Amino acid sequence: MPLRITILGSGTSHGVPMIACDCPVCTSTDPRDQRTRTGGLFSYDGHNVLIDTGPELRLQCVANGVRRADAVLYTHCHADHVAGLDDLRRFNWIQQQTLDLYSDGATAERLKQMFPYAFADDPDYPSAKPQLRLNVRTEPFELFGRRVQPIHYLHGRLPVLGYRIGAVAYCTDCNFIPAESRPLLDDLDILILDAVRRRPHSTHFNLEEAVAEAHRIGARRTYFTHIAHELGHAQTNAELPPGMALAYDGLVLESD
Repeated sequence: MPLRITILGSGTSHGVPMIACDCPVCTSTDPRDQRTRTGGLFSYDGHNVLIDTGPELRLQCVANGVRRADAVLYTHCHADHVAGLDDLRRFNWIQQQTLDLYSDGATAERLKQMFPYAFADDPDYPSAKPQLRLNVRTEPFELFGRRVQPIHYLHGRLPVLGYRIGAVAYCTDCNFIPAESRPLLDDLDILILDAVRRRPHSTHFNLEEAVAEAHRIGARRTYFTHIAHELGHAQTNAELPPGMALAYDGLVLESD
């Protein structure tokens, strides 16, 4: 069965269009320039594995016809990647089961701080809440019959996890890939990689850096995500090397 990855969101922490911005990208009529906060979905063997739960998770799931979620892989604890956690309770109701979350230890602790009601055993809590189980995993593990390979890299000074399943790797919020992580990105069919804008950024690859990294990694197909309003979809794609393109909300890719 092929592995499918859906780009649920391709935008930065502000989203595109940004609040109170009249720039050409924020006012563009090209739907590929409308970017919700970054997130993804691995689908394989009848299972759906979310990558992060951004603020627009509900809208992303509705827009992309996501009717079940079997687990969540968290990259890190920033609000634009976790703020939609409460929406997971809908999948608890549909599937009548607890949902497993996978992250590093720091992200697990921050999730408990940000959403204490979701992880506390409080029978008097006055409203519905998600039923979740935190799992700290920073080394390879099996999930629904396939190997999940966490990939360690840096987002500024913050350690972040990317994830590889099969020949597909998802690496958002990144500006440095250490030497020990590079072999984990060998022989990729699809790479999803951070590329925030043209100007340098202190915690993200800019477009020039991302293209250089994509050449170095050598995936057969590379799609850039976590995109700010400085990069118009059509214009930027026209400038990119063969085999590289900007991702967009709703993009669906398959790998054998």
